[in-house]
Amino acid sequence: MLSPEVTSYLEALIPKREREIEEIEQYAKEHNVPIMELVGIEAMLQILKLVQPAKILEIGTAIGYSAIRMAKALPNANIVTLERDKERYERALFYIEKTNTAKQIHVLFGDALHLYEEVADYGPFDAMFIDAAKGQYLRFFEMYEPLLSKNGIIITDNVLFKGLVARAEQIETKRLRNLVKKICAYNEWLMDHPRYDTVILPVGDGMAISKKRGE
Repeated sequence: MLSPEVTSYLEALIPKREREIEEIEQYAKEHNVPIMELVGIEAMLQILKLVQPAKILEIGTAIGYSAIRMAKALPNANIVTLERDKERYERALFYIEKTNTAKQIHVLFGDALHLYEEVADYGPFDAMFIDAAKGQYLRFFEMYEPLLSKNGIIITDNVLFKGLVARAEQIETKRLRNLVKKICAYNEWLMDHPRYDTVILPVGDGMAISKKRGE
């Protein structure tokens, strides 16, 4: 993980965002809504600019921050994003409308584990971004991976989980320890996956980039 000093230095270098984007960031801070850390999302957006996906699937909309950032960075991309929390879903729709990204972003309300058939109608996808319930990462990957195009990539956020993956056995709270162990198991499973090459980047809260190997 990057030190707080290095993170602050990098954040200071990042150009100022549009007023509406900074408004979303401020809302997330004030209401304790988990959105991607600034350095992490900038890294992800750069990767997506290199890949230039036409269709992106996001599992975990929250208030629409990352979907809007992707839409702004990739004006030719269409994004399908899933959210199960009603309040966050409605807030996401509000911000998507406010940022004029509604033509690019389609938000589906419901649990991602129950939306496969509906999502499949929008596929295949060139990129998938997993940023929902951390304990379900493996299930999300296995469920939606078949909808990925031949040369697609899967990006998973929070895979270092505040550095706790490096000291899972030292965590005193049983619930948190079990969650961290699930993330560790997911990371190991990803790195050993026979059809994907994966690298874990220590930016933001840890980001896994999994590239389909192709035929």
